[in-house]
Amino acid sequence: MTVTASGLLPRTVYDVAIVGAGVVGCAIARRLARHADLRIALIEAQDDVGQGTSKANTAILHTGFDAIPGSLEARLVREGARQLALYAAESGIPVEPVGALLVAWDEAQLAVLPSLAEKAERNAYPDARELGTTELYAREPHLGPGALGALHIPGESIICPWTTTLAYATQAVRHGVDLHLNSRVEKASREDGVHRLGTTRGPLRARRLVNAAGLHADTLDRQLGHDDFTVTPRRGQLLVFDKFARALVRHILLPVPTALGKGVLVAPTVYGNVLLGPTAEDLHDKHDTGSTADALAGLREQGRRILPELLDEEVTAVYAGLRAATEHEDYRIVAHPEQATVTVGGIRSTGLTASLAIADHVTALLADTGLELTPPRDLTPIHMPNLGEAFPRPCQRPELIAEDPEYGTLVCHCERVSRGEIRDALTSTIPPHTVDGLRRRTRARSGRCQGFHCGAAVRALFEGVRG
Repeated sequence: MTVTASGLLPRTVYDVAIVGAGVVGCAIARRLARHADLRIALIEAQDDVGQGTSKANTAILHTGFDAIPGSLEARLVREGARQLALYAAESGIPVEPVGALLVAWDEAQLAVLPSLAEKAERNAYPDARELGTTELYAREPHLGPGALGALHIPGESIICPWTTTLAYATQAVRHGVDLHLNSRVEKASREDGVHRLGTTRGPLRARRLVNAAGLHADTLDRQLGHDDFTVTPRRGQLLVFDKFARALVRHILLPVPTALGKGVLVAPTVYGNVLLGPTAEDLHDKHDTGSTADALAGLREQGRRILPELLDEEVTAVYAGLRAATEHEDYRIVAHPEQATVTVGGIRSTGLTASLAIADHVTALLADTGLELTPPRDLTPIHMPNLGEAFPRPCQRPELIAEDPEYGTLVCHCERVSRGEIRDALTSTIPPHTVDGLRRRTRARSGRCQGFHCGAAVRALFEGVRG
């Protein structure tokens, strides 16, 4: 197994190169790893997997109830949700089936609920049910005044998006995929049946190419001679409230959706926090993940209507992510057999849910380009470290501490992260290259104090292993 972050890339010719190690790219790499005879490269521009849209979404495992009926996205979300729920249970990825409520705040929104329930039926989701005000407030007693009703979607869940991406990548690497970090693709061409990628770490060659470059998928696609779509980065800013706010909300609270997305929601997280957001701002800069005072103030105003008491709680973090919006309403997953290329573009916030089904779909498209696939093998299961608040952390497991006292020595008290967990992350199959990467793997420095008390100790442990 190979993970590289520096030096020149190998001179070998890969069977398949996947550009982009977000949740979709990692899922595709894992799926292709089931064919033991393939030589696969997973290429990432940044220093870790899941560094783009994948790490900054709202972490919802969708049912696909409101997708466009008959669309590719609707099918892949529906299939992917089932697959990911099973995979999460097998791999120790925290999931909580909290359900969602689409809350109507005026008569116009209330009138839309029956059509949304009908849409859910057309998407093979028959469990959507309208609620009156009495049942709505019984379910969410802290909801702001004035709600007229809601549509209950019991199958919606919350999940850890970071652990999901890392699980895919880890399993792929353990089964022979080469992961090359810090390898931004700057140009692409094809000669004599071989793709030649010019990267910041030198050239890489492959017979087949999967473009899963997320926000930059359109740029790479144009280098290959196609002009099927344009990615407009859509920024979503969010507020993260302290764990003391978790008791205020029982479901994912959604607005009635608009053309720009699902709108501003209030949602619990598997880490025990509460999210408020996201905004939906179309930008030109594909790197602009900054937050703005006006947008955050607007979020607070909307949050005050949805869940007034939430605004009395502490905000522990603010972040922004960019979604790959395009001019099309559906995913842009297209095979170009004459070039032995598959483009995976326009994957919006549902990409996490659909990731495993997208991987199956892309593998079938690669086969259509002539890629010979031997019978797939079963991959050795993995078990990821638990980051979920609803499940026992190592410091709460006496039998684990008896075997290794390092799991009983806390470093980050806000998030209950032990020395043993930090050690395991630093020596894992895909170790972090930065302290932020360690935070994503363990939650260290993610709590109420944001590293004020544990920051120096965490950095000392990081530098002691990583240098």
